[in-house]
Amino acid sequence: MRRIVVISTGGTIASRRQGAGLAADAQGHEVMATAPLPDGVSVEVVELFRVNSPRLTTAHQLRLLHTVHEVLSDPGVDGVVVTHGTDTLEESAFLVDLHHDDPRPVVFTGAQLPLGAAKGDGPGNLHDSLVAAATMRDLGVLVVFAGKVHAARGTVKTQTLAADAFADPSGAPLGAMGFGQASIERRPERPAALSLPALPGVPPRVDMVMHHAGADTLLLDTAVDAGAQGIVLVATGAGNASPEFAEAVGSATSRGVLVALTTRVAAGPVTEIYTQGGAVDLVAAGAVPTGTLRAGQARVAVLSALLAGTDRTRRDTVLRHALAERRTDALPST
Repeated sequence: MRRIVVISTGGTIASRRQGAGLAADAQGHEVMATAPLPDGVSVEVVELFRVNSPRLTTAHQLRLLHTVHEVLSDPGVDGVVVTHGTDTLEESAFLVDLHHDDPRPVVFTGAQLPLGAAKGDGPGNLHDSLVAAATMRDLGVLVVFAGKVHAARGTVKTQTLAADAFADPSGAPLGAMGFGQASIERRPERPAALSLPALPGVPPRVDMVMHHAGADTLLLDTAVDAGAQGIVLVATGAGNASPEFAEAVGSATSRGVLVALTTRVAAGPVTEIYTQGGAVDLVAAGAVPTGTLRAGQARVAVLSALLAGTDRTRRDTVLRHALAERRTDALPST
């Protein structure tokens, strides 16, 4: 028997109608009861949260990270499945992946339809995730959803309502689920795992600011004045803003604020092409380009860097390590 631990955090997969809308209130055991168990798999449930994922805080996510490590400290556990709301799943999965140094898989999944819905997608996603957790090794943290297997790094929610809700806009899935097994075509290349951070009394503040036509630096300046230790600048195009933003970024980084530079464009890397406030000037002012990682995951990388220590140089080094470009290599033939 393969022993899988399911960590339940709420989300649509655990939601039922409450008044005019849906809210997560089902226990993990209730969610598990909806899915058929794969042959040769036994399941234990850890009830961690019961919240809609937009309500998750940094403290929630760090507690989840520590819970995963505590579960995997038991050598008898063969894998972990995390049931999670889809709205912030990409952030939690990437946080766990950055600190995951174990051949055993951690698989995130959820649902677009609530518990008990006719033709709901939760039971199938959960079944596939149990199969993945029981059979895969050395792939890091995965997102299994709608019959596809994705690497945590780079995978984001791309559909608000459709069942096939997750993808890496700049890359292909790792593989697919079908007939009770996984077919894996690529292996993600991941940077070495970061050390598990201590649980801070108050997590560092990391804010996002988006550039748009006519934008000024009020929100960026306000974030710094409010005590943000990190900022993700969501720029336009390949990572461009304005001269005023380049000046504000330089002021922030001179005060020790970590600034990561991403883009509001769905796919493609941040690239230093333009001046006059473009990525050339923003990077020169101290912003760190995030490659193909988008805002939510860029924020997680900044958070992990801030948790690595107080030294500015170390924080910058850890951030650049966490943002290492994701590449995939073909699996060797067997």
